[in-house]
Amino acid sequence: MSLTTKIIFNPCENKENQYIAILVNGLEKHGFDVSKLDDFLSSGDHYRSLQLVHLNWFENLDDSSRQSMWKSYFRKLVVLAAVKFGKKKLVWTMHNRLSHEKKSGKLSRSLTRKLVSQANAIVIHSAVSEEILRSQYPTLQAKIVHIPHPDFMDVYGPMIPEDRGNRSSPLKLLFLGAIKPYKNIELLIEVAKRFGEEVQLTVAGNPNSSSYREELKKLAQGTGNISLDLKFIPDEDLPNYIHQSDLLILPYSLESSLNSGTVILGFSYGRTVICPRIGTIDDLDAGQDVFDYSYDTETEHLEALEKQIKIAIKLHQNDSNSLIGKGHRMQNLVLKNNNKENVVRQLVELYGSLLH
Repeated sequence: MSLTTKIIFNPCENKENQYIAILVNGLEKHGFDVSKLDDFLSSGDHYRSLQLVHLNWFENLDDSSRQSMWKSYFRKLVVLAAVKFGKKKLVWTMHNRLSHEKKSGKLSRSLTRKLVSQANAIVIHSAVSEEILRSQYPTLQAKIVHIPHPDFMDVYGPMIPEDRGNRSSPLKLLFLGAIKPYKNIELLIEVAKRFGEEVQLTVAGNPNSSSYREELKKLAQGTGNISLDLKFIPDEDLPNYIHQSDLLILPYSLESSLNSGTVILGFSYGRTVICPRIGTIDDLDAGQDVFDYSYDTETEHLEALEKQIKIAIKLHQNDSNSLIGKGHRMQNLVLKNNNKENVVRQLVELYGSLLH
């Protein structure tokens, strides 16, 4: 690509997720001039100079109030109209089955339909995404391109060397990431309570509201085996949290979840996961090295989660390094399948195919 290829990548920064930084920095190294969406209509010259707009999570709306939700929706319609009017190429990345914001579901689906019909290309991070797209939009014309989620190896700092000595009981489970209702933390706390001293659960991340923080504190009150670090975890602290765990536990909702950067983060730093069989897990096809499961109801979810923890406890008791071994095999798999340089290269090739 020439040095003058001007694009918008939205969002072009995200303090809570290095996924964006990996892609934007990679694109800039390949000669792209990356701008913010907020500057799209800042001047006629800038607007005319832009050739491509790439949108992530664009279907999510601000649902803090009815007024802000509608305002957010109409602003996004204006963006899509400006993309169409200016004959800019449009790329959309499909991250989730549905928007995680419940209140704005109808408007979010409307926006997704507009994105799908207008996009020149849709980037997916897991194979199952294509099935979902084609079943929901049978007349889909956009080019679907499967580009894996980039690995996070060394992105949050170097991996802490493993102590291969005897890892002490109990089994140390870690939930890591922004704390939102769809991530089923309540269910996780309920399951952890059943295991008592056999399991030590740490929940680390920032809740999406102070009322939700208080609700979770009440649920975990009086339990000796649950630690709640309900705050924003700085990037440089993440390797230490992961290092201190035996495995990550991420009981996501199968209704809306499709891909998970936290799953890739865990693997990148040498830990395997207990997680529903979302698209990220499916694509890696890791067999016994991942504790995956499926469910239809909340009761089934609780039972499936409990069963996987029991399996992990048994393995940990028989060989305290067995879970770490699984994590390191997952790290090797992710470094091969989700190599961040390859991911950026595939994105560059996609842009090139659309712009020539």
